[in-house]
Order: sequence, then structure tokens, then C-alpha cells
Amino acid sequence: MVKKIVCRDINGGMREAAASELSFRPSVYGVIIKNNSVLLVPQWDGYDFPGGGVELGETVDEALVREVLEETGLVVARSKVLACESNFFIHPFTKKPLHSILAYFACAVVSGEISDEGFDADEKEYAKKAEWISLDRIDKLKFKNSVDSAAIIKKAMI
Repeated sequence: MVKKIVCRDINGGMREAAASELSFRPSVYGVIIKNNSVLLVPQWDGYDFPGGGVELGETVDEALVREVLEETGLVVARSKVLACESNFFIHPFTKKPLHSILAYFACAVVSGEISDEGFDADEKEYAKKAEWISLDRIDKLKFKNSVDSAAIIKKAMI
């Protein structure tokens, strides 16, 4: 019997895929809080944390620093792990089903200025420059991810 997995697309739609069709994509995300605000990247019609896929041969820290730098222009250092979740999703551009482990880390800014100059071609299609969003707005935001983003932000504040 073929194991079937339900995968979510970027708009919340669901599609079934055979487990053998999935590609593995571990991902890391930075949760950066400063001056009663959280740094988020506007994506499509919502927001997400800066971050993305870990490349082969890359450590978690290397991937986190690279991804946050690419999406925000900021160099960060990670501190504690905030959440680690599983996710099955359909890649918005390749349409391939992916199995991802999503790791969220509290981060502190080391240097840099907010910029979108590190966006790759795909990110230029759907993302805008990172923004500091007041923490009192987090429960009202639309997030473009599969986790409880507000709960992760609240955990980062502890």
C-alpha cells in the first residue's frame, strides 16, 4: 500500500501526494524582537519570518544567518530554539510536494540595515522588504506559514 500525505499549498488548499514523491527540505527561521516589535517579511497577502531552506553541507547556524541576511539585510546570532514543527507543503513555484522540518530560533541583530537586495528571483515575485511590526498587532496579522506564529513570537518574548 502506498502511503499518502496531505500537503498544503500557499493558499491553504490541500493536495494528496504519495510519500515517495516528497522531497526533504529542512528549514530555519529567525524570530527577531526589538523595541516591542518583531521583524517580519511581507509575502503574498500576509507575513512570514525571515528564513528558508537549509542547503546540503550547511549547518543550521550557517543556514539561519544566510537566510536572514538574504531576506532582511541583517546579520543575526541565534539564541534559543522556539519551535520545531513538521510541514508537508506544495512548493509555490515548482509545484512539487515537500516534507519540511521547520525550526524557529530567537535571534539578535548583530549588524546591517534592512534591505531586500538579497532576494532571489522567486522572492522578488512574492516578497517585500522586511518590516518591524508592533507586537500588539501580531494576533491580527495573516501569516503565510503552517505554524502558530503568534505563539512563537510570544515565546520569544520570554
